[in-house]
Amino acid sequence: MTTFTNPIVAGDRPDPAVIKVGDEYWLTYSSFEAAPGLPLHRSTDLVNWTYETAALPEPIGSTFAVDIAEHDGRFFIYIPFIPTPWSTLTDASIFVIHAPSMSGPWSEPIDLGIRGAIDPGHVAGEDGHRYLFVSGVRRIRLADDGLSTVGELEKVYDGWRYPDEWITEAYALEGPKLFWRKGWVYLVSAVGGTAGPATGHMVIVARSRSVHGPWENHPRNPIARTEDASEAWWSRGHATLLPGPGAAAESDDWWMISHGYENGYRTLGRQILLEPIRWGEDDWPEAVVRDIGGPIDAPVGAVAQTAAPDITDDFSQLELGRRWTFHAPGRGEADRVRLEDGLVLRGKGTSPADTSPLAMLTGDHAYEIEVDVQVGRGVEAGLLLFFNNRLFCGMGIDGERMLSYSGGIRTHWREPAPTTDRMTLRIRNDRHIVTGWYRVPGGKWVRHGVRYETSGYHANTTGDLLSLRPALYAVGDGEAHFRDYTYRRLT
Repeated sequence: MTTFTNPIVAGDRPDPAVIKVGDEYWLTYSSFEAAPGLPLHRSTDLVNWTYETAALPEPIGSTFAVDIAEHDGRFFIYIPFIPTPWSTLTDASIFVIHAPSMSGPWSEPIDLGIRGAIDPGHVAGEDGHRYLFVSGVRRIRLADDGLSTVGELEKVYDGWRYPDEWITEAYALEGPKLFWRKGWVYLVSAVGGTAGPATGHMVIVARSRSVHGPWENHPRNPIARTEDASEAWWSRGHATLLPGPGAAAESDDWWMISHGYENGYRTLGRQILLEPIRWGEDDWPEAVVRDIGGPIDAPVGAVAQTAAPDITDDFSQLELGRRWTFHAPGRGEADRVRLEDGLVLRGKGTSPADTSPLAMLTGDHAYEIEVDVQVGRGVEAGLLLFFNNRLFCGMGIDGERMLSYSGGIRTHWREPAPTTDRMTLRIRNDRHIVTGWYRVPGGKWVRHGVRYETSGYHANTTGDLLSLRPALYAVGDGEAHFRDYTYRRLT
């Protein structure tokens, strides 16, 4: 029997939204302040996923938890955008994009006029109308084409209340996902808060014979929860339930995809988890595995998981979306880049904090990154481990000196590096212990004089639901040249 281990998609990929299309599954997740946004991954067995495209080249704001829907042969992604310093939004706003297939082409975002709500969940009712359920849980009717709304938001479900003595972050009823099975419409939600204590987030279920209710809570809620901080995965929640490969909706072969933090590695963000679902005789879903940190029997027909290869990027092409994304981008951010014997990145901002660095996700406990950096006049550039504009570490050069960063600020340490406009930089993150090296062309490696400990670079420190990511940055009015980037996993 083939087994798999979680995560099925490593790295910071929270709030997974999944749809089954024929014999395939398509998945995306909250991409927050990344551009391109909404990476789309495809699978035939729920275990192995490949990147296909990005549905959102230029986000309007921070892209929160979406839902994917198919209706009358057309595909829709309902997107909540959150205001950021670089967006023009003033409130949480739900938009929609649509396409003839999951591979696109996807439309420009259309404003649905829904304000002050996140986490849309689409469902077609037994009355023939389409609806969005949102955080709260509230509901609004959609027009038949799914591109506008009818009426106003209304409260429709109060949630299930867990015992007050449970240790959670907050009640936070959110993430509604809906599906039909055997004449019941099931409403899967999250409560308990996605950050805070490891035991907070959980998956609850309710059902009804109608999208108009009344809603009956699962008699054995929650169906999934981290009960103890000794478990492998923390803050499990925001789930989607769907049939397994080759299985019909009425079958008993169902699976649940959710997210969670890895024990001891909140720095990696919330990663995507898979587990089997059993249907009871009373037609309520049950999670089969209590602690999903060990090997789990895979869906029928699944092939063995394979480790992602190390990365060598000579920048002969820029893999925006698949590998690199801009953090906190302005409109037309990709115009800062051109390919010319490597990657040429035009400077921006006054420090790494406001420079919209190029970042990549990682799900590894230990890794080493390296890149050749050459700076022109008026620019500083280098290599970072970047969480957000308030929290990062790493180093760069400006043609006169090396600048070092820790805790999101430039340190007082003056590294005795030579004056040069070109240098190869290396950062090793070995289970939160970060060491840097540098060398001039043709020279020997020199270890940076200071090491950093980064286990606190996570959401509970900053109140920002992101992850610590390798990143390239360029600050100022000039251009920087990056060549021969490598990413190596360490055992």
